[in-house]
Amino acid sequence: MTTSPESDAAARKRLRQAGLRPTRQRILLARRLFDGPHRHVTAAGLHAEVLGEEAGVSLATVYNTLHQFTKAGLLRELVVDSGPSFFDTNTSHHQHFFLEESGRLVDVPGDRVSVSGLPPAPPGTTVSRIDIVVRVTGKEAEEGTASPLRRPRTLE
Repeated sequence: MTTSPESDAAARKRLRQAGLRPTRQRILLARRLFDGPHRHVTAAGLHAEVLGEEAGVSLATVYNTLHQFTKAGLLRELVVDSGPSFFDTNTSHHQHFFLEESGRLVDVPGDRVSVSGLPPAPPGTTVSRIDIVVRVTGKEAEEGTASPLRRPRTLE
Protein backbone atom coordinates (compact mmCIF):
# COMPACT_ATOMS: atom_id res chain seq x y z
CA MET A 1 0.00 0.00 0.00
CA THR A 2 1.46 3.34 -0.97
CA THR A 3 1.31 6.09 1.58
CA SER A 4 0.79 9.77 1.10
CA PRO A 5 1.40 12.70 3.41
CA GLU A 6 -2.37 13.36 3.36
CA SER A 7 -3.11 9.80 4.44
CA ASP A 8 -0.58 9.99 7.27
CA ALA A 9 -1.94 13.39 8.36
CA ALA A 10 -5.50 12.06 8.39
CA ALA A 11 -4.42 9.03 10.45
CA ARG A 12 -2.53 11.23 12.93
CA LYS A 13 -5.53 13.54 13.29
CA ARG A 14 -7.96 10.63 13.83
CA LEU A 15 -5.69 9.11 16.48
CA ARG A 16 -5.18 12.40 18.33
CA GLN A 17 -8.93 13.10 18.29
CA ALA A 18 -9.46 9.67 19.86
CA GLY A 19 -6.89 10.46 22.56
CA LEU A 20 -4.25 8.08 21.17
CA ARG A 21 -0.60 8.93 20.57
CA PRO A 22 0.12 8.56 16.84
CA THR A 23 2.96 6.03 16.87
CA ARG A 24 4.42 4.66 13.65
CA GLN A 25 2.56 1.34 14.06
CA ARG A 26 -0.76 2.98 14.94
CA ILE A 27 -0.51 5.27 11.91
CA LEU A 28 0.22 2.30 9.65
CA LEU A 29 -2.74 0.32 11.01
CA ALA A 30 -5.06 3.34 11.00
CA ARG A 31 -4.29 3.96 7.32
CA ARG A 32 -5.05 0.32 6.52
CA LEU A 33 -8.30 0.40 8.45
CA PHE A 34 -9.71 3.82 7.66
CA ASP A 35 -8.47 4.76 4.16
CA GLY A 36 -11.35 3.45 2.09
CA PRO A 37 -14.75 1.91 2.64
CA HIS A 38 -15.87 0.40 5.94
CA ARG A 39 -14.62 -3.11 6.53
CA HIS A 40 -14.50 -6.03 8.95
CA VAL A 41 -11.06 -7.42 9.84
CA THR A 42 -9.52 -9.96 12.15
CA ALA A 43 -6.19 -9.34 13.81
CA ALA A 44 -4.55 -12.12 11.82
CA GLY A 45 -5.99 -10.80 8.55
CA LEU A 46 -4.81 -7.26 9.23
CA HIS A 47 -1.39 -8.54 10.28
CA ALA A 48 -1.09 -10.44 6.98
CA GLU A 49 -1.92 -7.21 5.11
CA VAL A 50 0.84 -5.20 6.77
CA LEU A 51 3.59 -7.83 6.68
CA GLY A 52 6.54 -6.46 4.80
CA GLU A 53 5.58 -2.80 5.12
CA GLU A 54 8.14 -0.32 6.39
CA ALA A 55 7.11 -0.58 10.05
CA GLY A 56 7.56 -4.19 11.12
CA VAL A 57 4.44 -4.86 13.17
CA SER A 58 4.04 -8.03 15.22
CA LEU A 59 0.75 -9.89 15.56
CA ALA A 60 0.71 -8.94 19.26
CA THR A 61 1.00 -5.26 18.31
CA VAL A 62 -1.90 -5.64 15.87
CA TYR A 63 -4.06 -7.25 18.58
CA ASN A 64 -3.15 -4.58 21.13
CA THR A 65 -3.76 -1.76 18.66
CA LEU A 66 -7.14 -3.12 17.57
CA HIS A 67 -8.21 -3.28 21.21
CA GLN A 68 -6.89 0.26 21.85
CA PHE A 69 -8.79 1.53 18.79
CA THR A 70 -11.93 -0.24 20.04
CA LYS A 71 -11.62 1.25 23.52
CA ALA A 72 -11.13 4.71 21.95
CA GLY A 73 -14.33 4.27 19.90
CA LEU A 74 -12.64 3.98 16.49
CA LEU A 75 -13.66 0.35 15.99
CA ARG A 76 -16.40 -1.99 17.11
CA GLU A 77 -15.47 -5.53 18.18
CA LEU A 78 -17.78 -8.37 17.16
CA VAL A 79 -17.60 -11.87 18.57
CA VAL A 80 -19.41 -14.15 16.13
CA ASP A 81 -18.48 -17.52 17.59
CA SER A 82 -15.53 -19.18 19.30
CA GLY A 83 -13.24 -18.08 16.44
CA PRO A 84 -11.35 -14.82 16.19
CA SER A 85 -13.08 -11.53 16.88
CA PHE A 86 -13.93 -9.22 14.00
CA PHE A 87 -13.23 -5.51 14.20
CA ASP A 88 -15.63 -3.23 12.32
CA THR A 89 -14.62 0.23 11.11
CA ASN A 90 -18.30 1.18 10.94
CA THR A 91 -19.18 2.20 14.49
CA SER A 92 -22.65 3.46 13.62
CA HIS A 93 -25.77 1.58 14.71
CA HIS A 94 -26.11 -1.49 12.49
CA GLN A 95 -26.28 -5.28 12.59
CA HIS A 96 -24.69 -8.05 10.52
CA PHE A 97 -25.19 -11.06 8.29
CA PHE A 98 -22.51 -13.70 8.84
CA LEU A 99 -21.82 -15.71 5.68
CA GLU A 100 -20.98 -19.06 7.21
CA GLU A 101 -19.22 -20.62 4.21
CA SER A 102 -16.74 -17.76 3.75
CA GLY A 103 -16.64 -16.39 7.30
CA ARG A 104 -17.44 -12.87 6.03
CA LEU A 105 -19.62 -10.24 7.67
CA VAL A 106 -22.03 -8.01 5.74
CA ASP A 107 -23.57 -4.90 7.28
CA VAL A 108 -27.33 -4.63 7.80
CA PRO A 109 -28.55 -1.04 8.32
CA GLY A 110 -29.58 -0.39 11.92
CA ASP A 111 -33.09 0.67 10.96
CA ARG A 112 -33.74 -2.71 9.30
CA VAL A 113 -33.86 -4.73 12.54
CA SER A 114 -35.78 -4.04 15.72
CA VAL A 115 -35.84 -5.87 19.02
CA SER A 116 -38.95 -6.15 21.15
CA GLY A 117 -39.54 -7.71 24.52
CA LEU A 118 -36.07 -6.97 25.84
CA PRO A 119 -36.09 -7.58 29.61
CA PRO A 120 -34.86 -4.81 31.87
CA ALA A 121 -31.11 -4.73 32.45
CA PRO A 122 -29.91 -6.02 35.82
CA PRO A 123 -29.98 -3.45 38.66
CA GLY A 124 -27.20 -0.89 38.38
CA THR A 125 -26.59 -1.53 34.66
CA THR A 126 -27.81 -0.15 31.36
CA VAL A 127 -27.91 -1.67 27.90
CA SER A 128 -25.06 -0.09 25.96
CA ARG A 129 -25.56 -1.86 22.64
CA ILE A 130 -27.32 -4.82 21.09
CA ASP A 131 -25.40 -6.85 18.52
CA ILE A 132 -27.38 -9.09 16.21
CA VAL A 133 -25.59 -11.47 13.88
CA VAL A 134 -27.82 -13.31 11.42
CA ARG A 135 -26.07 -16.42 10.12
CA VAL A 136 -26.74 -17.24 6.49
CA THR A 137 -25.70 -20.06 4.20
CA GLY A 138 -26.08 -20.75 0.54
CA LYS A 139 -24.72 -19.82 -2.83
CA GLU A 140 -26.61 -16.51 -3.14
CA ALA A 141 -25.21 -15.29 0.17
CA GLU A 142 -21.66 -16.21 -0.76
CA GLU A 143 -21.84 -14.47 -4.12
CA GLY A 144 -23.00 -11.28 -2.45
CA THR A 145 -26.33 -11.31 -4.28
CA ALA A 146 -28.53 -11.95 -1.27
CA SER A 147 -31.16 -9.26 -1.09
CA PRO A 148 -31.05 -7.03 2.00
CA LEU A 149 -33.93 -6.89 4.42
CA ARG A 150 -36.64 -4.83 2.78
CA ARG A 151 -38.44 -3.71 5.94
CA PRO A 152 -37.74 -3.81 9.67
CA ARG A 153 -38.17 -7.21 11.27
CA THR A 154 -38.98 -7.77 14.92
CA LEU A 155 -36.89 -10.42 16.65
CA GLU A 156 -38.78 -12.07 19.50
